[in-house]
Amino acid sequence: MSTKLPKQSKIVIIGGGIMGCSTAYHLLKNGCRDVILLERTKLTSGTTWHSAAQVRQLRSTESLSRLVQNSVALYSSLEAETGQATGWKQTGSLSIATNPDRLTHIRRQASLSQAFGIGAEEISVSNAAEKWPLMRSDDLIGAVYSPSDGRVSPSDICAALIKGAKSQGLKVFEDTPVTGIRTENGRVAAVQTAQGEISCETVVNCAGIWGRSIATMVGAVAPLHACEHFYLLTELMDSVTAPLPTLSDHDGHLYLRDEGGGLLIGCFEPQGKALDIETLPEDFAFDLLPEDWDHIEPILANAMHRIPELEQTGVKMLLNGPESFTPDDRFLLGESPELRGFFLGCGMCSVGIATGGGAGRALAEWIIDGEPSMDLWPVDIRRFVPAQNTLRTLRERSPETLALHYAVSFPGRQHQTARNLRLSPLHSRLENAGAEFAERMGWERPRWFNPENKPTAPELSFEKPGWHSLHAEEHRAAREAVVLFDQSTFGKLLVQGRDAESVLQRLCANDISKADRRVVYTAMLNKHGGYESDLTLMRLDADSFLLVTGTGQPVRDKDWIRRNLNPDEFVTVTDVTGSYAVISIAGPNSRKLLSRVSLDDFSNYGFPYYTHRTIEVGPAMVRAARLSYVGELGWELYIPSESALPVFDALSTVGDDLGLKLAGVEALSSLRIEKGYCAWGHEIGPDDTPLQAGLEFAVKFNKPESFIGKEALLKKKTEGDTRHLVMLTVADSEAFPHGGEPIWWNNKLVGRTTSGTFGHTLGCAVMMGYIGWVETKLDTMLNTGNFEVEIALRHFPAQVSLDAPYDPKGLASRK
Repeated sequence: MSTKLPKQSKIVIIGGGIMGCSTAYHLLKNGCRDVILLERTKLTSGTTWHSAAQVRQLRSTESLSRLVQNSVALYSSLEAETGQATGWKQTGSLSIATNPDRLTHIRRQASLSQAFGIGAEEISVSNAAEKWPLMRSDDLIGAVYSPSDGRVSPSDICAALIKGAKSQGLKVFEDTPVTGIRTENGRVAAVQTAQGEISCETVVNCAGIWGRSIATMVGAVAPLHACEHFYLLTELMDSVTAPLPTLSDHDGHLYLRDEGGGLLIGCFEPQGKALDIETLPEDFAFDLLPEDWDHIEPILANAMHRIPELEQTGVKMLLNGPESFTPDDRFLLGESPELRGFFLGCGMCSVGIATGGGAGRALAEWIIDGEPSMDLWPVDIRRFVPAQNTLRTLRERSPETLALHYAVSFPGRQHQTARNLRLSPLHSRLENAGAEFAERMGWERPRWFNPENKPTAPELSFEKPGWHSLHAEEHRAAREAVVLFDQSTFGKLLVQGRDAESVLQRLCANDISKADRRVVYTAMLNKHGGYESDLTLMRLDADSFLLVTGTGQPVRDKDWIRRNLNPDEFVTVTDVTGSYAVISIAGPNSRKLLSRVSLDDFSNYGFPYYTHRTIEVGPAMVRAARLSYVGELGWELYIPSESALPVFDALSTVGDDLGLKLAGVEALSSLRIEKGYCAWGHEIGPDDTPLQAGLEFAVKFNKPESFIGKEALLKKKTEGDTRHLVMLTVADSEAFPHGGEPIWWNNKLVGRTTSGTFGHTLGCAVMMGYIGWVETKLDTMLNTGNFEVEIALRHFPAQVSLDAPYDPKGLASRK
């Protein structure tokens, strides 16, 4: 290890676990030579050293799966490159099911594995028993086998990464805890240690369970909290004679594999235990937490049920070590929006080894290029707000995050802890009206309404949930009468200043100079022509604009605007999300409803489509914008928060004869999918362009000012594309899609769905998704052959079109 601490380094990495070692390796591999790594005690001494080190490639999104695939490629080749053993073994993994919901879960995973290019297949129970002879199988109803998964030695893989990085010039300093970080003008300037200060341009927080403490030094958000995490090692077992695939018995909260001639039995128990890291000694290194046999006893019973031989097998040790978890069970990656040059790679949620090789590569690319090489929004640090970063919130949520790690991934599953962090001004009214709430970025949003308290079990299901009929009533009311949505959680950014218009013209693909009284729907694109955001924009005065974005996007969007400002431009960006409530009125009777509470002219002539202005509604002045996200006649009302309740009361008391219903986000989702409206994180993201998404109408190539992404889009227009968004419907009543399903054409895998639901207007399943082509052109595919959608390994015939199945000409919203 290096001995003398330098006074300067371009990049300083804090933490010598898997993320720190991997990031350092990839930085050096990509040509960075001025990099040092600081470790508070010894490399891998925090949580990495005691990792069970499973490497399972299938994750919930394609990009997260690709990270693990990149880990596998790295781990399987690193020994040949460095000469340091890594312990990589391709043993495969085996997932078993003991109930129908779990079987659907693992079948959906097997379907996803094909869409993501990972080999996984359903096998018979007897075949599963052959792969795991020690396993009791008489209670199993299905299994899925993934042959390309494996495992490594956590300490050895880090040693190999460090050896490779040091050969390129990395300097490592152990026993060097960080005591502070100095900042200047909104950027990192130096890292402070007991041995001295290191001036730097970039700090990379890979501090594991101490990651939040490091972030707190600079006022950055890093919502992670430690939990106690257990596994058990048995004595030698004569029946363990060869490497076994990692066995996932998630109904029993277990994973099992061979280890040193016995078994390693790990768990994610139904009720985790939060750990306050402040209680750990300062020199905590290669240490463990006290055993807790009472806590683990139910898991041991499950293990002995699955592996009967364990009843006669001795225990070598019960390992209890710390591990960090985030509020949504996904790790933290990327540059902090609070401080330039401060990057995070921590909060790994027990997938550090599996994901670390690929995540370290992605983080290194992000540091070098200023952007990730793939869509990493699911783990982007900008998905969180400060309200989700308090110790009380994290201590309450983290045990539940651990507990749900092995839960069946039902669509719409909600956390029960650390709720009600951010409430709409209308929350009490909606709660009294029977709203069932869902959480998004700390906000509570109505999913559906049950005003008569009708039975809704089962709430969680891969098929028709208990609230299906309530959802149907809200959906049909929007199409046939009128509904009221509370959309106060929309992100709202106030962009002001002398250069506001010119900046937004450069950042937005549409022409915002014409936004005097018009609502402008626009994209903000990256240099590759992919979406950084889609939003609506309203000019408030000459140098002031209101940008309205999705609930989960304001931190990201504010950050994108600010990082693209030139030094000589004067613009301020203020998040005013909480300052305004938003009530959306939608449906054929929305004009009549508004006319009962306002003297304004809501006719087509008096209030044209996609225009906005200030009007009186009941006792308040509001900004009304004529548009809706459901494909019907509608208005969005932007109301000062202090006036929200009077406006809501005025509207909700005059619409009974018009069929007025309150509606939630489940109806909003099914309505927008029927209409083919795109949603951020589903149909559009950094890897998707307006050309592919069918949204070229919102791109103005001929506006006087150029915009970010223009040249890339023009090149794609000239060269042509091989991927496009399509609409799909499935008539089979047993099809319940939720997004992510593979799309087949003439028995060839050609894409996957991005959103899916039951369309109550259409009376069938409806989806959106991307399909790609190489030899056969898109028109040929759409007009010939057979399309199918695969749901949980079952293929359903599908009708596919470029046009929305509901109101393809968009007439309803212009009535």
